[in-house]
Amino acid sequence: MARARKLLVPHLGFPSLNLIARFRNEANRVRPTCLFSRGIRVRSLVLICFLLALAGPEFARAEQSPEADVSRVASNPRFKAAQKVLMSEHGRTVADIIRLTEIPAPPFGEARRAAEVRKDFEALGLKDVAIDAEGNVTGVRPGLRTAGRGPFLVVAAHLDTVFPEGTDVRVRRDGWRLAAPGVGDNTRSLATLLAWIRALDAAGLKTDSDILFVANVGEEGQGDLRGMKALFGKGSYAGRISAFFSVDGSDPAGVVTRGVGSNRYRVVFSGPGGHSYGAFGIVNPMAAMAGAISGLYALTPPASPKTTYSASVAGGGTSVNTIPASVFVEVDLRSEDPKALAELDRGFRSAVDRAVAAENAARSTALGPVKAELKVLGERPAGMTASDSRLVRITRAAITAQGFTAEEEASSTDSNIPMSLGIPAVTIGAGGRGGRAHAPDEWIDVEPVEMVRGMSAGLLAIVAQAGVR
Repeated sequence: MARARKLLVPHLGFPSLNLIARFRNEANRVRPTCLFSRGIRVRSLVLICFLLALAGPEFARAEQSPEADVSRVASNPRFKAAQKVLMSEHGRTVADIIRLTEIPAPPFGEARRAAEVRKDFEALGLKDVAIDAEGNVTGVRPGLRTAGRGPFLVVAAHLDTVFPEGTDVRVRRDGWRLAAPGVGDNTRSLATLLAWIRALDAAGLKTDSDILFVANVGEEGQGDLRGMKALFGKGSYAGRISAFFSVDGSDPAGVVTRGVGSNRYRVVFSGPGGHSYGAFGIVNPMAAMAGAISGLYALTPPASPKTTYSASVAGGGTSVNTIPASVFVEVDLRSEDPKALAELDRGFRSAVDRAVAAENAARSTALGPVKAELKVLGERPAGMTASDSRLVRITRAAITAQGFTAEEEASSTDSNIPMSLGIPAVTIGAGGRGGRAHAPDEWIDVEPVEMVRGMSAGLLAIVAQAGVR
């Protein structure tokens, strides 16, 4: 019992479940007669009993399976009320989708949309609403247990689209079908976050844990997950996040549990250049670039874990009758596995070095050799959340409870960052159908019954992870 009393001293706040379990074990190990013979005062026993009673419901909930937690939340009258709110507020959610879609959010140009979402967060009563230094919009829905102090369950949707400044983003509506660049990836998800907050508040559903809602920048393309890198690496919430949901796209059945990592380069090949006839015989950066691309495509990456490469964009040169002084190629390397990605990266770099050496050996370097410079365009770390983790089991159970067949997937999303840090994370759909993502004719279907069923799956997973009494 002396050990039990020592355990209590550093924990002046609410005791953790592990601590309570250790108190229980200590109390069961030592017989009462021994306690009094050692001079333990009665008030110590009373205090321990009080702590056990206080933690009793929490301890019992911790012993339940994730699937049982989902079932318990699904049958909670307040959660059912929240589902009804999602349906009754369906028109407002559709209006939010249209409103936010028609605010352009090109890569590195998300500020206008961020300002609008900030107003939405404030109007919904979230606490500590702010736009951080990177441009992420954040707001806290405090939990009963932690009252806004954390740790936080993050629910995030990215602000940016792939479409450049000047793209016509007006929404075209045909019945339940909405079409516009970015309407499904990812404006629908932003509107879904707002709908979930409204539903929780209207139903009076309080979670145990704090939920940090985030509308983040930089998910697409050369944004290179900069919003998430800032949130987890240098923002005020860094080190205070316990689990993470990214809401991206529409499909309510898909669960991204494997984060596909990528290394992206622009390789610039340079040389002396000259007249195509008069300087014929000198080294040509174009030949070196062609050799590097051929060397990349000679590599045989593993089929599992899936590992891929692509030479995607090329350019440079001066004119048809000039040996170029500079050309470039952009390359994308991907894998679900960090080791496989690193091996592919080494293989590509070696191919570049061999191609440069071969060109300098094949032609004259009297006016100077060919050189190659690799410029990093993006680095997305690979990672995963185990299928048997609590977060994945809860998410799968919630999807199943709404009548969908959950499917685990691999993709490159905002979840890559927490996954790479060992923080449980998944990416889920906002709910409903959609298609033609990243195309000018991108579309979603907002038919209310299927849309709300899909939205309910995500909300059920979030609430079950956050916990309710």
